[in-house]
Amino acid sequence: MELRKDPITRSWVITGDDVPDAAPRSGGPCAFCPEAPASPQLVSSAGAADGGPWSARAVVHPMALYRIEGEPSRRADGIYDRMRSVGAHEVLVENRRHDGHLWNASDAEIEQFLLLAAQRIQDLKRDQRFKYISIFKNHGISAGQEFEHPSSQLTATTFVPRRVLYELRAGRDYFEQKERCVFCDIISQEVRQNQRVVEVLGDYLAMCPYAPRVPYETWVIPRTHEANFERFALARPGTMRDLGALLRRTLQRIRTITEEFHMVLHTSPNSQHRSESLGYWKTIDEDYHWHFEILPIVSAKSKSYTFKEVYYSPVASETAVARLREAKIEA
Repeated sequence: MELRKDPITRSWVITGDDVPDAAPRSGGPCAFCPEAPASPQLVSSAGAADGGPWSARAVVHPMALYRIEGEPSRRADGIYDRMRSVGAHEVLVENRRHDGHLWNASDAEIEQFLLLAAQRIQDLKRDQRFKYISIFKNHGISAGQEFEHPSSQLTATTFVPRRVLYELRAGRDYFEQKERCVFCDIISQEVRQNQRVVEVLGDYLAMCPYAPRVPYETWVIPRTHEANFERFALARPGTMRDLGALLRRTLQRIRTITEEFHMVLHTSPNSQHRSESLGYWKTIDEDYHWHFEILPIVSAKSKSYTFKEVYYSPVASETAVARLREAKIEA
């Protein structure tokens, strides 16, 4: 496996001939359950409130795309750039119960998962090779789900993903013009208008964005400004209970529409080892705002913009919010 850079979009792509099958693993004992005869290599774990051995844990991905050993060794290939797929690839086991999903787990269990994610990001950011730590969950065959056991994944990469770079640039430009965080302004307007807000719980807001990429796209975002998820979570661990509850309730709502979705955490890149040649980090604590993005996978009649030159969502955010608000969910 290696990383290659598209010179037009400037996206890094991981490629090779041994890409694993994305089908959920089934058959035989589950490697992530506590009673598994042979578990993957343990990285870290979070304790259980009920006195159990653990509530959530991080293990090395059994077919990791990124390897932690060595240097990236970025080099030219004619006009192209390539480098070794150095990084980290972990499975974040959300719950020791095989049926303990984020939408039916207890708030305390989800809280432990969130704190484990924060701890893993903080730890990996100490490595100056890693520019960005991604936390994401793919649920459903169409989403590329790999494992039956409730789990998310973590990747540490030597580059910042393109979508996050777009957000960083937009946030920085907005701050340069107005000296305000664009995310904070969005939150302020959405709360005031109350047209696209799904639910408010404690310091957190679930909302459908003004310009959704897919039907029922939903963000979960703190109303308190903070660029860095792990700093926020570990400094205010008590608020993770509310965040866990809102994620649970939001996923319950989305699952009344579809059972398949992508969920990704957007947080600040690794700014502990700043580059003087890059300007992204100079105001990042003021201009960026961490959040979760949930992108449901909803079957819809295809339109002309199939290749995403322009995103097409056949359901307006206001309509999506109305349906999500009315969804019957557990307390």
